[in-house]
Amino acid sequence: MQDGLLLAYYGDDFTGSTDALEALTHSGVSTVLFFETPDAQMLARFPGVRAVGLAGQARSRDPAWMREQLAPALAALARLGAPVLQYKICSTFDSSPAIGSIGCAIDLGVPLMRGRWSPMVVGAPRLRRYQAFGHLFAAADGEGHRLDRHPTMSRHPVTPMHESDLRMHLGAQTRRARALVDFTQLKGGGAEAALRAITAAHADEVPVVLIDVLDEESLREAGRLVWEQRGAGLFSASSSGLDDALAAHWQASGLLASRPPLPQAGAADSGLAVVSGSCSPVTAAQIAWAAEHGFAAQRLDIAPLLAGDEHAIGQVAEAAAQALARGHSPLLYTARGPDDPAVQAFDDSARAAGLTRAEAAARTGQALARVTRALLDRCPALRRVVVAGGDSSGEVASALGVQALTMAARLAPGAPLCRAASRDARRDGLELVLKGGQMGAEDFFCTARDGVAK
Repeated sequence: MQDGLLLAYYGDDFTGSTDALEALTHSGVSTVLFFETPDAQMLARFPGVRAVGLAGQARSRDPAWMREQLAPALAALARLGAPVLQYKICSTFDSSPAIGSIGCAIDLGVPLMRGRWSPMVVGAPRLRRYQAFGHLFAAADGEGHRLDRHPTMSRHPVTPMHESDLRMHLGAQTRRARALVDFTQLKGGGAEAALRAITAAHADEVPVVLIDVLDEESLREAGRLVWEQRGAGLFSASSSGLDDALAAHWQASGLLASRPPLPQAGAADSGLAVVSGSCSPVTAAQIAWAAEHGFAAQRLDIAPLLAGDEHAIGQVAEAAAQALARGHSPLLYTARGPDDPAVQAFDDSARAAGLTRAEAAARTGQALARVTRALLDRCPALRRVVVAGGDSSGEVASALGVQALTMAARLAPGAPLCRAASRDARRDGLELVLKGGQMGAEDFFCTARDGVAK
């Protein structure tokens, strides 16, 4: 039991975990994100913490893995005693019955808490994600799209979104009842009555109740509904929209004291390295921008990485170290967007190696992790690293011997600058940015190098 905790969460990937870390910290909730289940000694290093996160990789795993690995992690977090236990999902609802099943996570998590309902908040206006009448929308290039028509998510290589009604999408992953409190009920003062009707209709089970979020008013009302109706404790599979919503209510109700804004990230005085395993068109545009603005961009050959060629990994790390010595920030990437021929070559190389796509993605992330570790060993003065891509971020961060992250400064919504805590003195204090493929403006990597303009 950890006194004073408001929330504990498991992040279904590492980039999403830092997104929640940012949402909470920015709102004045002292938060620490662990990379392994924290024990009393680790928690003691962060006195007064109000939220605890555990970064995971469930979004890229199957239900069997989740039952074996996720279940005990959620149970450990539940024992900390926070009134809200969150399974933090991506705000684009990346999931399927076979990979990253949110339904499986709900079925594992709900029995750990005593609440009579399981709220789900997915909309996050800060990230330009919106839910209306149960349908999820996201902006791309300044234009809003229903998720099943989104230019990226409808074509996601692992979990494409073919249904924007989240009740329908989730229904393929769990038999648990699903219901909705829509934004007209939130704005019209009828949310509590709607929730009472839902729980009465499902008295023999714990239903999942989606809550629409369209704007700051509905966000704050969603937070109020969850907090005031938390009862003996709730489990919630939600995006960082839940963290934004709860924090907005906590601030409005006076539970959180006002605090000065967090500093914006300064320049990387000792250099910056970027490694990317993302196939997102957003990241592709960021790579192109960086290559035109002083970065030493290097495409990685997938085949030897999948084969575990240590010589090739050493060559990549040495080339990156030489770029740093010349005053250029190395940018190592596997592809430039979903239409890059390297994506098809990736599939061909995976088949040639006898690997499934998920296995090949994990092995690529592990190779990027070995490259990053080798580069840091060669360049001990290097103190800031950006990793793009959810799976890549998980593999890289896990390989660096980091035990926990706290937020150091603002950089871009959903992709904060974090500071590592490690038992390894070489990694303690390392600055890390774990960036999801869809996060950040075109000049994101340059901003990570040069700092946020005042």
